Amino acid sequence: MSDLKDQDFPSSDVIAKLGAVFDGLSEKEKKAEINKSKAIFELLIKNTDGKEQSWIIDLKKEGKIVKGKPEGVKSDVTLIMDETFSDLASGKIGGQKAYMTGKLKTKGNMMLATKLEGILKLGQQKQQKARL
Repeated sequence: MSDLKDQDFPSSDVIAKLGAVFDGLSEKEKKAEINKSKAIFELLIKNTDGKEQSWIIDLKKEGKIVKGKPEGVKSDVTLIMDETFSDLASGKIGGQKAYMTGKLKTKGNMMLATKLEGILKLGQQKQQKARL
């Protein structure tokens, strides 16, 4: 079981798959993704029981995803949502619509939040290629 998964958070399956995509990127591909975003994203997800868990997507230095918030790491943008993340990652709902309907809230540099869709699309593309 991936260390990104948390049985209390169904969205963690999507995060674990995205983490596997990042782990599978070459150094050149990671650098390209880092250069596109140059940011640290924090996903703060609340489950149906009201528990919260965070994941950090580091696209500033390392090009990886970790569960929890490591000490000394400051995110550039925090995306706060419920299990809507699964729909966001699958493309069932767009980031703008999620934000406008209150399903997604942000703290920090909101313009960086718009780059998350590109990261999620990268995950979708790599997973689709792996299935072929």
